[in-house]
Amino acid sequence: MKKFLALLLALVMVFALAACGTPAADPTDTPDDSTVTDTPDDGTVTDTPDDSTVTDTPDDTPDDTNYRVAMITDYGDITDQSFNQTTYEACKEFCEENGLDFNYFKPSSDNDADRIAMVESAIDEGYNVIVMPGYAFANTIKATAETYSDVTFIALDVGDGDLNPTDENGELIDEYYELPANAYSAVYQEELCGYMAGYAAVKLGYTKLGFLGGMAVPAVVRYGYGFVQGVDAAAKELDINVEMKYVYGGLFYGSADITAVMDTWYSQGTEVVFACGGGVYTSAAEAAAKVNGKLIGVDVDQSGIIDGAYGEGMTVTSAMKGLAPTVKYMLGEVLAGNFANHGGKIETLGLVSGDDPEANYVQIPMESTQWSDSFTQDDYKALVAGMFDGTIVVSNDTTAEPAVTNVVVDYQGQIVGG
Repeated sequence: MKKFLALLLALVMVFALAACGTPAADPTDTPDDSTVTDTPDDGTVTDTPDDSTVTDTPDDTPDDTNYRVAMITDYGDITDQSFNQTTYEACKEFCEENGLDFNYFKPSSDNDADRIAMVESAIDEGYNVIVMPGYAFANTIKATAETYSDVTFIALDVGDGDLNPTDENGELIDEYYELPANAYSAVYQEELCGYMAGYAAVKLGYTKLGFLGGMAVPAVVRYGYGFVQGVDAAAKELDINVEMKYVYGGLFYGSADITAVMDTWYSQGTEVVFACGGGVYTSAAEAAAKVNGKLIGVDVDQSGIIDGAYGEGMTVTSAMKGLAPTVKYMLGEVLAGNFANHGGKIETLGLVSGDDPEANYVQIPMESTQWSDSFTQDDYKALVAGMFDGTIVVSNDTTAEPAVTNVVVDYQGQIVGG
């Protein structure tokens, strides 16, 4: 009897303890003061201790200074008053505004090995966002992006054709390469702003034009062929004939040989030269200054630079693409944690508005273009609207010279190394 009572007492105590225990948690019934994290995909709930700090980002989370930005220059340097300088200034301004460490690295010479070495030097020094302006960085990306998968790479003007070159038969030279998730490149519809500049020049009364490209790379060719198309379209509307000389310098900077050719052009009656390619504009500007000739700038509004150095009123307009907005936007996406939306992509940037020309990634400057009654800002806005809605079609084919009717183009090949 005593054993039975003892067993009965033990059972009573067990049931009493069970009654005092915590019931099984219902994942859908979270207490008001719970700090349970989001439910994972497998439906389980992860408990978080009461003192957890893994919910919303706490005040003591490391800030944006964890990002360090480096820019690597291509053929030019940060004083080229064009592609490199614009990219450098955009990086510098963004980093100063956001408290980020920034520096630039200049390869010792123009080859893939030195560009790769500069990227690796920047990474060795702790820079984890690398900005690379120019098509010449294609092989650098291929050699470094996947190796340094924890580094973010932002490139400008590196297109699919640069990453995947073909031979004379159109066959891939190497295995097809796709950008990894930690790399992004922006390319532009230069043919559109080249068209705008050419159209404007003819509408403003110029009928003897020239195109001086730096090197015959896709972006420069798009500028040039767009320019030819715009000139022809305006000449057709006015029912006039226009003459054009067309050449590539073979360099992205001015030289005595290029200046000599520009001297010849201007002395033979050329009125305006579209100088397209880094510092090559200096050769055209030196020649233009001797005869009161005119220039069209490239990439950015170059009127202040050219007019200040070579003569007030020299720059008719500039064919611009949104280098600085692209750099600042992409760096902002990195800081916001949104780079995954862009990684692995080559994005083509051009027109985003038919109503506001200044909102577009390709344009001519509203402030400094030498408008006249024959080509007003309203005329320009109408031109952009036509491009945006498809009424005006501009070819981006870089493999064949544009078909024209009202302009005679004298293609002169390449000056240096041609």
